Amino acid sequence: MSTSSLNGTRAAAAPVTLVLAFIAGALAVPVFHQVLYLLLHLAGIIPAAPYNMTPTKPMGVPALVSISFWGGVWGVVFALTVRRWFSGPAYWIAALVAGGVALTLVAIFVVAPLKTGHLPATIGRSFAIGFLLNAAWGIGWALFLALFERLRAARA
Repeated sequence: MSTSSLNGTRAAAAPVTLVLAFIAGALAVPVFHQVLYLLLHLAGIIPAAPYNMTPTKPMGVPALVSISFWGGVWGVVFALTVRRWFSGPAYWIAALVAGGVALTLVAIFVVAPLKTGHLPATIGRSFAIGFLLNAAWGIGWALFLALFERLRAARA
């Protein structure tokens, strides 16, 4: 498998790539997003503890499972966009920046209002912290996907 297929390609994503992208995105939540969340929590920047197992509505799944699922969904979206539009070093930068910006904007302007009925009180702070956490997810997704594809190529 060529380096371009590992770091981004303009070709359509194969179904197996989309499955790997989902798994990469789901795993990037507990391994990258939540580890940074823990560090920010221990530094006193985020009051809530990471790895939240509180049941969510409406299905009652633990919050960590829910955000990991959505991390997987975003992983597929990124496989269909970031990997198609960027390659080489630009792919890694795009994963970090797109993760930080896109996921944070959706969290602030879509998820928060759906959950609370209003925007976060401190949008600037929410964006700064969200950018860091979601950029960590973006890099984690890109690293896991590259690892999974290298392992898959080695088996072929």
